[in-house]
Amino acid sequence: MQIALAPMEGLVDDILRDVLTRVGGIDWCVTEFIRVNDLLLPEHIFHRFAPELRSGSRTRAGTSMRVQLLGSDPEALAENAALGCELGAPVIDLNFGCPAKTVNKSRGGAVLLKEPELLHRIVRAVRAAVPAQIPVTAKMRLGYETPDPALDCARALADGGASQIVVHARTKVDGYKPPAHWEWIARVADAVDVRVFANGEIWSVDCWRRCREVSGVDDIMLGRGIVARPDLARQIAAARAGQEIEPMSWAELELVIADFWAQVRRKLAPAYAPGRLKQWIGLLTRNYPEATQLFAAIRREHDCAVIDALLDRSAPRASARLAA
Repeated sequence: MQIALAPMEGLVDDILRDVLTRVGGIDWCVTEFIRVNDLLLPEHIFHRFAPELRSGSRTRAGTSMRVQLLGSDPEALAENAALGCELGAPVIDLNFGCPAKTVNKSRGGAVLLKEPELLHRIVRAVRAAVPAQIPVTAKMRLGYETPDPALDCARALADGGASQIVVHARTKVDGYKPPAHWEWIARVADAVDVRVFANGEIWSVDCWRRCREVSGVDDIMLGRGIVARPDLARQIAAARAGQEIEPMSWAELELVIADFWAQVRRKLAPAYAPGRLKQWIGLLTRNYPEATQLFAAIRREHDCAVIDALLDRSAPRASARLAA
């Protein structure tokens, strides 16, 4: 079984990839999508979204990172995929699942599920452009309005050369509303001869067990579930191995949060850093009562120094404790 960390635009950046993969249990992760129009992007765009390219395309935990591209022009995607490989990407992933209206309006993401023939041409062009030893993978939803085209889309991706397909078990119109239709993942897995990953509504070990039973696949990609419960991959890996599950304590998570905040402070301007922290703490409130209290304390706070005090430790000291 493999457990992957999902590429969530505006949420799972290099900082969150770093802290979550260091918690453990994640086999590989994916960048936020890099938008490709009809031009070859400059190298600095790749490094902005994937600074891990400068470190062997691995996070500090040693977890492999894939580069994800989004677009609709087969030739432009192929050219940019080739550049990504030259810069060190070990895998090129293609996004056919983003449900954002702005992305879909510009002919990217889930809207392409209306055109299985175009999916095939994109994957085939990218597969032909990158070195043979570098896999090309894809992420899709079940369809745009209904799941009716899901099997045709999956076949188009596999026949085009995708070696793995992650299936988010909802349509674009579904957005992120429960439930996830895991039974469709089983149908996709039966329709193609490549490895299929289940994605969607896996919030706990019990969710994973139900997903595996319904979908029939072992491999999973975790999105909001692991952001809201940072040790979810570690818990699932332990359950899969028949080992005792020891959930992360709030005291442990506090150190992870403090390290995240230290990195955010270094990367973002003071005007933007608090919002980035609030975004994550807000998701953590789903599972941790202490996070609810912390979120209430920082919700209207914009002064980074005050947030430092609220976290009750300086960023450098927290980072040093984690490194030790």
